[in-house]
Amino acid sequence: MKTAALSVFPDGQSPSMQSIPRSPRLLETLLVNLDGVVYRCRDDAQWSMEFVSEGCLELTGYLPEDLLLNQRLSFVDLIHQDDREMVRIHVEDCLRGRHRIDVEYRIVRADGVVRWVWGRGVGIYGGAGKVEAIEGFMQDITERKEAAQALQEAERRYRSIFENAIEGVFQTTPDGTYIAVNPALARIYGYRSPEDLIVGLRDIRHQLYVEPERRSEFMRLMEERGSVSNFESRVYRRDGDIIWISENARAVCDEAGNLVCYEGTVEAITERKLYEAEIRHQATHDALTGLPNRNMLHDHLQRAIAGARQKSGLTAVAFVDLDQFKFINDSLGHQVGDELLKTVAQRLQSCLRDSDMVARQGGDEFVLVLQNQTGEAGIAEVMQRILAAVSRPWQAGDREFHITSSIGVSRYPADGRDVETLLKNADSAMYKAKEQGRNNFQFFAPWMDTQVSNRLEMLISLRRALDQQEFKLYYQPKLSLKDGRIIGAEALIRWDSPEQGMVPPDRFIPFAEEAGLIVPIGEWVLRTACRQNKAWQDAGLPPIPVAVNLSPRQMNQALPEFVAGVLAQSGLSAAWLELEITENVVMKDAEKTVATLHTLKRLGLQISVDDFGTGYSSLSYLRRFPVDALKIDKSFVRDIARDADSAAIVKAVISLAHILNLRVIAEGVEDEEQHAFLRENGCDQVQGYYFGKPMSADDFTARLELEARRLSGD
Repeated sequence: MKTAALSVFPDGQSPSMQSIPRSPRLLETLLVNLDGVVYRCRDDAQWSMEFVSEGCLELTGYLPEDLLLNQRLSFVDLIHQDDREMVRIHVEDCLRGRHRIDVEYRIVRADGVVRWVWGRGVGIYGGAGKVEAIEGFMQDITERKEAAQALQEAERRYRSIFENAIEGVFQTTPDGTYIAVNPALARIYGYRSPEDLIVGLRDIRHQLYVEPERRSEFMRLMEERGSVSNFESRVYRRDGDIIWISENARAVCDEAGNLVCYEGTVEAITERKLYEAEIRHQATHDALTGLPNRNMLHDHLQRAIAGARQKSGLTAVAFVDLDQFKFINDSLGHQVGDELLKTVAQRLQSCLRDSDMVARQGGDEFVLVLQNQTGEAGIAEVMQRILAAVSRPWQAGDREFHITSSIGVSRYPADGRDVETLLKNADSAMYKAKEQGRNNFQFFAPWMDTQVSNRLEMLISLRRALDQQEFKLYYQPKLSLKDGRIIGAEALIRWDSPEQGMVPPDRFIPFAEEAGLIVPIGEWVLRTACRQNKAWQDAGLPPIPVAVNLSPRQMNQALPEFVAGVLAQSGLSAAWLELEITENVVMKDAEKTVATLHTLKRLGLQISVDDFGTGYSSLSYLRRFPVDALKIDKSFVRDIARDADSAAIVKAVISLAHILNLRVIAEGVEDEEQHAFLRENGCDQVQGYYFGKPMSADDFTARLELEARRLSGD
């Protein structure tokens, strides 16, 4: 701590107080009104006071006479004990060198309050040069000291934030050089220190931005708005690597309004951009083959039609279906079947030009879009090339196979003027090729109505199935990865057809969607699942939630009212019902979906997003949806033990879900490797053949009874 003394005499060598005889009244008034204390003391151990002005009471809480000749306390006693030695050394040095006394220190008032004072003073010397007295002035500077200390603390905190921030922080000149940067920005850009960055990065526009026009856009926004938010760009690191960054910055002006600099923050977002790109790729490409999927096919074909319409050109659509693929898939397993599909995809791509497209329609079906064709002869040549490429020998282990294909071709504008018609007619022509013995191609002709007839028969059978109660519900258990208990079930519909036997849903659900039967079928599923779950609870079995899948056509304003009615009729508490909606359904009409889901959640049930990762969800929307869980699609789970990309996506989904406080359910778990991976990476729940196939209500009842006995220790 410091002390302050100020002489009231301008030359610092004032005479004694007694040497001013004239106008004592004026001097008294001056001393009373002075904001501080004027004093004269002896140069002894106690600095005994000979004179103290009236300001003493206000500053110290003591009367002047309390200090005169140490009647109550000495001047030294006023000084804070931690500052006394410093003050004495300073005063002695000044007196010895005949310098002005100028020091800041603390005093302790009569009420115990510590105050800072600033004083200046001088020594009064006799004829022999001996110090006769000290005259000086003290003033309270507590507020200034506290303000200075607060400023220092603020600067320290700012410096700490600046130095230790995770985000990069910068100041730049308007012409593109760095004034100040923090260590985080140096790390982001690959420099050893902030100083290295400032010296090495002298031209932001050309050294930093991969696209220099981004700097121009940055400057334009600054001029228009004075700031930028979430300004994303690709930039070079010092080693030449390219990364993505997001900037938030503002213009800093002086009091006259002149631009001084730009300051802001930088965040490295490369991982997020890669993840978003992967999600976008998943939305438009098939996960297995990497080919464009149906979504991208429709968009591309629409553009091809528009281009052909403008140029009066010819565009062909070819529907390629592998012959006897089901036999190979069922005989050798899905893994071998998947390898075959990837091989066929590569062979198809090798037969096309860069302007053409091959997409995977689903299963073993591929669709080709051939633009700028000259006529049937040219199209036929491409089809013959494809037939030959697909039928080349294919090795699976130690066995060699010859797979063939059947192709149907439709042409714009002769066979259709829109996407749906061209695809439908190419599909019809493909069925004709199969009728002709497979391994051939057929151009569409109007009389080809085989597929239409088959679909009509399927729709008639579906209506009958609904009327005659041919549908059944199977239940697949969901298990906790924490302790292996059954903690839920998914209700899965099956069609027990008198003609076809047990028909899986992927064969009849698309037809039900098309015919408008999916809503009554979905309502039947919900009623049946709720009644069955209530029956299990009434039988004394441990209560578990049962999940029911919702069709896109069911997502309307009337759905919450219907669900509430089903729960009331069955007597099942809403807590034991879970509704599953697909990711694409969520994003189809996000605003209406949010409103419907919130109404459903108010009933008290659970909601999960099914097939997560196969669509393209906006994370900002996902935060708004009142969902409880994400279900990782089985296409990712299948390859997590051997495919780094699938494993990375699964890890990312688990991390994302937990950040959003959502449960994670992995479906399609078929082996111990997948099970172990999911457990190690924090997945919450699993379902799949490894834990139990979909089973009838009776078989699932037995499974629940066995689980109950196991938990009770019987």
